[in-house]
Amino acid sequence: MNAGEFVAALRALRLWSGLSYRELAAKAQASGGSLPPSTITSMLGRNTLPRAPLITTFVHACGLDQDTADRWVAVRNSIAIGSEHPASAPPPELLESPPGSGTEQTPADLQVKRRSRSRPVVIGLGITLVLMISIAAFLLPERDGSQHDGVVAVPELPSTPTGAVAVPPNGWVRIRPVSAPHLCLTDGRVRDRRYVPLVAVQRRCDAVAPQGTMLESVGGDLYRIQWHHPDYGKGCLKALSDGPGIGLLEPMDECLQGSRFHLEPSAPYGSNRYVLRVDGQGCVGIRDSDASEGVEAVMERCVGRGGQVFLIEAAS
Repeated sequence: MNAGEFVAALRALRLWSGLSYRELAAKAQASGGSLPPSTITSMLGRNTLPRAPLITTFVHACGLDQDTADRWVAVRNSIAIGSEHPASAPPPELLESPPGSGTEQTPADLQVKRRSRSRPVVIGLGITLVLMISIAAFLLPERDGSQHDGVVAVPELPSTPTGAVAVPPNGWVRIRPVSAPHLCLTDGRVRDRRYVPLVAVQRRCDAVAPQGTMLESVGGDLYRIQWHHPDYGKGCLKALSDGPGIGLLEPMDECLQGSRFHLEPSAPYGSNRYVLRVDGQGCVGIRDSDASEGVEAVMERCVGRGGQVFLIEAAS
């Protein structure tokens, strides 16, 4: 167990809570604490241990009690002093639905941002935080409102011709076009100003923060692409099929409106290179495979080369 793994667990906790940075800040303030969105961004974006009081405030804001917060702090302190035997992980209540989660949203209420959670597998008190990190991607409740009778199913994964599994990284990622590997897919404005909302463009990777990108598996090779921003909250990319923004990719607050992308491996296998295809709409590509900063991503007829091939790697 090291500091980076501990921070990864904090990120998983934040995702489990279903709260944006602004919502966490508001909950902390309502309880007499202080947790600005910029502080959360800094805490979750580094691989260094946060201060113990900050962890306590963060765990409380996520909806957990003082006993649970104390366990998180104990793990943090054991890492800080270099203990060979880290303290036990927070109890399984961390993975249960928090109090006051509300009722499940109906399709008619898409304009209201709601989240529903399924109850995951019960885990013994002795499980370590390391094990929690390794299975967090499968235990976190799905975001589409489906129920699994207490079990979150592990999706089937595509296999390579040699039998090796071709799977993109879990959790926080960077998506870089191979036609411009120094750039990352993130938000920006259309250069010709034909469409006002923020859309997917390529910008310098060192200018993407504080926004983060996460892949959400929805089964097989299908994924939603989530964007997390301390000011705008969470959005899921949607390939627009009509209107003035047709062909562009726009983040939607309601992730049920987001597109489901097939992440299809691009040869050679094991290179973390993928083509992002949407059924009936083609493949995501950088317009004209242009390597300039600020060029928007658009839906194109699939050719599987140039600006349509993306390197997906774990965010450092």
